[in-house]
Amino acid sequence: MYTFADVSPGPGGVGPAQRVKEVVEEIALADEVGLDVYGVGEHHRADYAASAPAMILAAAAERTSHIHLTSAVTVLSSDDPVRVFQNFATLDLLSEGRAEIMAGRGSFTESFPLFGYDLGDYDDLFAEKIDLLLKLRDHERVTWRGAHRAPLDDQPVYPRPVQDRLPVWLAVGGNPQSVVRAGFLGLPLALAIIGGEPERFAPLAELHRKALAQAGYAPQPLSLNVHGFVADTREKASDIYFPAHSGVMDRIGRERGWGPTNRRAFDAGTTLRGAYTVGDPEAVAEKILFQHELFGHDRTLIQFAIGDVPHLDVLRAIELYGTEVAPIVRAETAKRADTPAAV
Repeated sequence: MYTFADVSPGPGGVGPAQRVKEVVEEIALADEVGLDVYGVGEHHRADYAASAPAMILAAAAERTSHIHLTSAVTVLSSDDPVRVFQNFATLDLLSEGRAEIMAGRGSFTESFPLFGYDLGDYDDLFAEKIDLLLKLRDHERVTWRGAHRAPLDDQPVYPRPVQDRLPVWLAVGGNPQSVVRAGFLGLPLALAIIGGEPERFAPLAELHRKALAQAGYAPQPLSLNVHGFVADTREKASDIYFPAHSGVMDRIGRERGWGPTNRRAFDAGTTLRGAYTVGDPEAVAEKILFQHELFGHDRTLIQFAIGDVPHLDVLRAIELYGTEVAPIVRAETAKRADTPAAV
């Protein structure tokens, strides 16, 4: 699962203090029911409480034992790779080796002026900073030069994580050049599909595999990051999720010039070939497995808690996802490969 720790934009709704505590509770339950990964994204807006994902994940580390804890994503272009590495190395120490970084350029741009960066350097910033982050991961002492940060001269960086190589994933929203970048860097790929038919994105998975091979790297994992929800019935899942999902997409759409959402289009998106993984446990498992046939991916991360989805409904969704959906997916993918897919 993953979340951006959405808060209610109107008065009387869920505020930041309540929401971050709910996220920690959700992660604890996800661990309890045997889920594999929980991610917290980064936004710097009034409608989200997660501007510092590592802080929330550190709180969750103290309440969990097995689940992997990742950013989803770290907006690396507007951050300092040294601090990113130190924060997640510390999280790795707290969690005894369960931390990961999912690095991306971000879908919003508020962090660039906030931290003094020029959007005109959007691409160069990410290329430079992912290079530094990987050097920090791979070497205790680093010598490095770049255009957007002070140089490092044989500089030791501490603490070092429990894991010998802190996992770093590259997160993309469908840009082929970013997919190729992940392959040429030898990194796992997290592919966000929040609209359109997933089949249209399947060539990107093959592009990643070809780029890895061309660069001389072994195959790397692939994650699909999607919107979805699970409830006891298909109708209940859609009835709970649509109003909240619609509210978020309409709010963002007004900023970006998108048209308004509607229930008919949403319901079409919940069908087998649609973008949304919404339904009862059997339907959600069926959709994950259908997408596994298309992508051969290793992880499915679903954003349950979006907008105003009630916390108790999210907890029930987590319970169903861990106790009913995951066993179906693991059993079936175990038949298809040596290692079952993570959910």
